[in-house]
Amino acid sequence: MTGKEFMLAALEAISHSIIEHEEHLNHLDNAIGDGDHGTNMARFSRIILSDLPELSAGNGDLGEILHHIGMRCITEIGGAAGPLFGKFFLQASISNIGNTSMDAANWVLAFDDGTMGVSLIGRSTEGEKTMLDALFPAVRAMQEKLEEGLSLPEIFLAGATAAENGVEFTKTISANKGRAAYIGQRSIGHQDPGATTVMLMLQALHKTAIEMNVK
Repeated sequence: MTGKEFMLAALEAISHSIIEHEEHLNHLDNAIGDGDHGTNMARFSRIILSDLPELSAGNGDLGEILHHIGMRCITEIGGAAGPLFGKFFLQASISNIGNTSMDAANWVLAFDDGTMGVSLIGRSTEGEKTMLDALFPAVRAMQEKLEEGLSLPEIFLAGATAAENGVEFTKTISANKGRAAYIGQRSIGHQDPGATTVMLMLQALHKTAIEMNVK
């Protein structure tokens, strides 16, 4: 089981990782988008870091924390990333409103709900060179490990590995959604920055679970 301490530590780790990779994410986005994905996500990450004391002082409702993050995404991130990542966190929050702890099943459900939310709002699915090319494989891998009874760190690792493979897959396909769709076949060979951000998030979750000795 994980509680507020883990949630806040994970958000801190995710934020630092995105900030660390800001220029790399901009570089990826420059090839197929507006070139500001890293800037937008890093700005959001700095806001979340500044919000952590307030969230720490709260009542420990994990759904409320995820909802807060989702709303911050929508109001603070520019471009398409704001609504999409915002929807992910908002949908992930719904099944956890009132929860002060989350077990492995809660985490997998949160990722599943968040992924479906992104798919619905973006009217998109796998194979269109978006963040869903990391999210859908990650959810499937996490569900499989959950059914096998593995620990939360192992579940996060499976998700991160599947997301990484999804990122590699985005290099092989052309974009059908978003700004990248305008360059069509010329987007082949470039990886999607949104999918890369999902991979960074899952890697940070796994690292935090290991460091905090979560079972």
